[in-house]
This record gives sequence, C-alpha cells and structure tokens, in this order.
Amino acid sequence: MILRTLCIVMIAVVIDWKSVMAQDQSIAPVYFEQDIKASDPLRTSQAKELDEYVLALKKDDARLLKLVPSDYTSPEAFEKSAQRYRQAFCDSIGYPPPGDVPTMAATFKEIGEDSLGRYFRAMIPILPGVHAEGIYIVPKLLKPGEKAPLVISMHGGGGSPEVALYNGGSNYHDMVRGGVKRGYIVFAPQHLFSAEGYPKDVRNRTDERLRLVGTSLTAVEIMKITRSLDLLLNRPEVDGSRVAMVGLSYGGYYALVTPAIDSRIKVSVCSCYYGVQEARYKRDELSIPSDFKFKDRFTLYRDSDIAALICPRALQIQAGSNDGVDHRDGGRPLASQSGAYYKTLGLSDRFEHLIFEGGHEFHDDSAWEFVKKHL
Repeated sequence: MILRTLCIVMIAVVIDWKSVMAQDQSIAPVYFEQDIKASDPLRTSQAKELDEYVLALKKDDARLLKLVPSDYTSPEAFEKSAQRYRQAFCDSIGYPPPGDVPTMAATFKEIGEDSLGRYFRAMIPILPGVHAEGIYIVPKLLKPGEKAPLVISMHGGGGSPEVALYNGGSNYHDMVRGGVKRGYIVFAPQHLFSAEGYPKDVRNRTDERLRLVGTSLTAVEIMKITRSLDLLLNRPEVDGSRVAMVGLSYGGYYALVTPAIDSRIKVSVCSCYYGVQEARYKRDELSIPSDFKFKDRFTLYRDSDIAALICPRALQIQAGSNDGVDHRDGGRPLASQSGAYYKTLGLSDRFEHLIFEGGHEFHDDSAWEFVKKHL
C-alpha cells in the first residue's frame, strides 16, 4: 500500500516537472544587449595606444646604449666591447644561416684575359646546395710568387658583376677594374635580384621564405662573402691580412653589414647607400624594401651605429650631390654619430663622409685613395 502511494506521488512529480519545463520553454529568454558601435571608441583607443607605444620605442635608445661598444681605452678594447652588439646583430638577421659548410671543392674557370689581368668564374660552395658565384680577377702586375691585397667589389640592386665590370661599368665606373689597375686582386660576387623563370619580386619572396625557416637573405648574402673569404684568403696569390670591400647602392649596404660581422675586412667604402633607409623610414615607416625589415632595424641597427661594428677599421661613406634626396641627404644627420666612434678613439682619419659632385655613382678617385691609405 505504501509502495503504491509512493509510486503515484513520483509519477505526479514527474508530470508536474514536465509541465513546468513546457511552460519555461514557451518563455523567450532575455539577454543583455548593447549597441555594437558603442564600443568603437575603445577600439580607437587601442589603436592610439599602440601607435604611441611604437613612437615611444622609436625614440628610446635605452636598449641601444646597453649594446653599443663603450670601452674607449684602446682600439683593441673597443673592438672587444663590440662583441655583444655584433652577436645581437647576427641574431637579428639570422646569421649564420643553418647548414654545414659543403665539402666539395670550389672551382675557378678562366673566362678571359686582357692587358690588366686574368678573369675567372668562381663557384664557391657556402651552404648545402648553395654556391657563391662571381668574377675573380688576378692582376698582371702581380709577379709569380708575390701576394696582393684582395678587394671585394659588390654590385648594386638589379645589377651583376658583369654590369659593374663590362662596357665601361656604367655608373659603377672603375669600381671593379680600378682595383685591378692598382695591383689588387678583385672578387666581384653575384647577389640575387632577378632570375629567368622566377617572379620579378624573386628577391623579396626569397627573403620572406628564408625568414620563415630561421634566417634571411641578408644573412645568406653576407655568408656568400664571408665563406668565400675563408677560401680566397688561403689562395697563394692573396695577402690575407689586407682585405678591402667597396660597394655601390645595394652593394653599399653590404659594404656596411659585411665588415660589421667580418673583421678580416680592414677597409670599406660604402657608396650611395648610407642613411637611405633611415630617411625613408622617417617619412613612411613601411616604405622600405622588405629585406631591410629585420628585427630592430631602426632601433638597434641604424647605419650610424652599424659603423661601431666596423670601427676602428677604416670606413668611407660616399653620396652624390645630385643623387635622389634620400641617397643624398639621408646620411647627413647620421654621419656625426658614426664619426664620433672614431673621434673618441683618436682615429678620425679612418672615417670619411664625402658628398661628391655627381649622381648615383661610384666615386673612383676618393674611394681608391682611401683604400690605398688604409689597406
């Protein structure tokens, strides 16, 4: 009797609960709502905050001052104090690129001869499946058994060793043969700007792909020079203690960043590049080519401070008075900072900032005189 009553009660409760549920489902829920555009000012505020944050970082040199060399007691002490800054720069661009040095031998195929020298096509393995390629010239002034200094001659954007060398060298003038005429061995390497069967922006595409795997085109192209030096400085005709580098435009960029990493380069001439990207960045932050957009490029590695990684070795900066405004004027406000590293060490004669009468071109006379003086 008790069990029967309990069952009836439970059935009644279930029926009543279903009734309640049915009633609740018939009532539409009420949610908190607000006009979506009411929060637009918050999004604007976030954008403004980040804009001001970026602007503040651009002006803040605190991190830079912790890195740049600061021991001026001697040139040797200054170089030693630059090691942390140099390593930070290498880390920023992904240098050295991953990969062991290939074991296959370099090749030097003679391609021509004239009254100045003998010309070779050099192919030098630098990374797995990757070669440095360029023209290697041995002057006829060099007698058998003698050694001569080595000059790296770096072409500019859209160019090649051949463009810089043949048919008068165009705006490169004597940037390649000028070294041979003075008795120097010259290596003119090739960097990537165009390639048949590839998109016109192959350079930027390659750089972006390299960044996704831990390095950059800047790092690879520096490696093409530094690992070439590993081999070239052991050739019997090369005086490995006397190495210079000259470059025009994009080549001027490499005439800054390569000796910043490789101290075997004792003299460098950077023509028609210094300060160009800083000027573009000041006018429009995102206007610079993508291969210059490596980490901290405009907070820690401005051209003015990259010079600290070359100092106390000799550095000449060239700019044409009739060149484009960024190429002509971009370096003016930076040069005093670069010069200060040398001046504080009592080595002002090892740094020159020259505005020559001309356009976007290599200024032969001043460059070769500077190389002769300091090599």
